[in-house]
Parts: sequence; C-alpha cells; structure tokens
Amino acid sequence: MIRLHFRSAALAAVLLTSSAAVSWGQETPATQTGLLTEALAGQTVASLPLTMVARDTAIHDGSVARDRKQVLAWADSLIGEALLAGAPEINWLLSPDLRRIARRSAGFVPEPDRMGQAVMRSSEIKTVPDPLRSSLRTLMALAGGRFAFIPASLSLGVDEDGAIRATLEAVLADSRLGRVSWRTTAIGSGADPGAAITAAVASFLPYPQP
Repeated sequence: MIRLHFRSAALAAVLLTSSAAVSWGQETPATQTGLLTEALAGQTVASLPLTMVARDTAIHDGSVARDRKQVLAWADSLIGEALLAGAPEINWLLSPDLRRIARRSAGFVPEPDRMGQAVMRSSEIKTVPDPLRSSLRTLMALAGGRFAFIPASLSLGVDEDGAIRATLEAVLADSRLGRVSWRTTAIGSGADPGAAITAAVASFLPYPQP
C-alpha cells in the first residue's frame, strides 16, 4: 500500500461516496458519487475549464444550439456556479481565475483550456498522464492549492420521459502525486439543458436542503 502524507487530519482521512468511505491510501473505485467536501473545507481547489461537450441533435434549445466555444463557456459557467453554491466551504478557483493566473505567468504554464483535461473522462485512468500532469502541477503551484476538480466531459441527451439528461464525467486530481483521488459519473435531469447540468453537479455536492 502506498503511504500518503497530508498537512491536515481532514485531508489525511477520506473522500467518501454517499454510502462508503475510501481511504486516501487505498485504490479508489472506478466511479463514486458524493464528494465529502468537509475534507476540502478551507482548501483552494481549482476547477479546470470544460473542454468537451456532446449533445443529442434532438435538443434544439438555444443555449446549446450555438458555436462550440460559446456552448463550452456557457456550460462551464453553470458548473462553476453550481460548485460555488453547493460547496461554499471550499475556496474554488474557477476558469476565469485560472486563465488570469496563466496569463500572469508569461507562458510558464499552458492555457487552462488547452491542457488536454478531456482525457480524464476515461474511467481507466487512475494516474494523471503527462503532459497534463506536469501542467496541472505547475498551475496549482501558482494557484496555491493542491487539488483540481476536472470536468472532463459533458453529454446532453433526452431521457425516456422527454426531459433533458446531463451526464458529467469528472475527477478530483491530486496535483502533487498525479493521482485521481475521486471520480464520478454524475447524471441530472431537467426541463432544459441548464437545469440538467445544475442537477448533475448537485448530485455529488451537499446542497442545502429546502
């Protein structure tokens, strides 16, 4: 077993699924659901830009029937807003923050939108591959944090009831060790693509109950 050393007891303990605990020092399951945000409370966690969106052509909503770059920016902003709302105890660095950090580094780190993070959509990947690994390590050193949330891919479809279904493949990566600490295939449904994306993120965050 690999022994991992962390600066705080909370981080040394666990990230959890909604039903089972997983030790940081053990192999993580291929897919998990809930993220134990208490283990990351007060920590700086970067959320990399979304770079891959696929949609069913049966969806004609104006929010997704646009230029690819516009759709990516729109979906990424929804993910960021959902992270801020659902886990405010974490110091999230969203895509605009990361782009500013990259610009200030004068070429020392690649643009956050061009680091190749969509590769992490594969459930077979347990270790972040290079060059993404080295780019992520450098970016997080500049950002002042250790962990990065990577929304690797988003797909939008229509379920059997006619509602929009969003499927988000995402991981939490340890930039120092290059390991996938947590992975989820999050699914949410809604009357429109925006609602479905928000519901997908809500499925793994401790949203306040009404």
